[in-house]
Amino acid sequence: MINIAIDGPAGAGKSTLAKGLAEKLGFIYVDTGALYRTVGLKFSNLSANADDDAEVEKVLSKTEIDLKFIDGVQCVFLDGENVNDKIRTPKASMMASKVSAKPKVRAFLLNMQRKIAQDNNAIMDGRDIGTVVLPNADIKIFLTADNKIRAKRRYEELIQKGEKVEYDDVLRDLEQRDYNDSHREIAPLKPAKDSILFDTTNYNLEQSVNELYKIINERLVK
Repeated sequence: MINIAIDGPAGAGKSTLAKGLAEKLGFIYVDTGALYRTVGLKFSNLSANADDDAEVEKVLSKTEIDLKFIDGVQCVFLDGENVNDKIRTPKASMMASKVSAKPKVRAFLLNMQRKIAQDNNAIMDGRDIGTVVLPNADIKIFLTADNKIRAKRRYEELIQKGEKVEYDDVLRDLEQRDYNDSHREIAPLKPAKDSILFDTTNYNLEQSVNELYKIINERLVK
């Protein structure tokens, strides 16, 4: 199977670009961030302490996460409930950053991610796909973009969903998550040594998809 890893910080366009590329290539798209958001949602629902290793282990032992593709769309089920909408909030994002720093959580989700890649031609996005989850991926891409542009994109996304947020709060949360993700001890956010760096600051969605599609095709032909 052909696997493509796309990593990068929040708001760089990972999910949107990965979806567009998966559609053009006929691959499945795997949003690993959704898995961490789902674990974060479970901890939030239980008001569980993610800093207590014993409590983390206890919560995970009673957590069932399923990834299903319905009409080509990835749907995440937490204990039997489709939580696609519930995990797309600023609170879920920050909680995802917190739980993703926990080794037990990463181990809990690692095999699920690798099994999907083993069984499918897949584009998988996240923060450590090329470095940890799929170190042997056929192609690795690391996306970047200006902080203010990333915050603007995330702000507009949340407004479209009816969220009441302020741009300055979104920017502050984004920068805090960048710091958390890049400074954690386990699988910090960083480009793999053999990854392709792609800055989306001055590209719109269509331009970014087309440019990356050309790069991927060239690499696959080689």
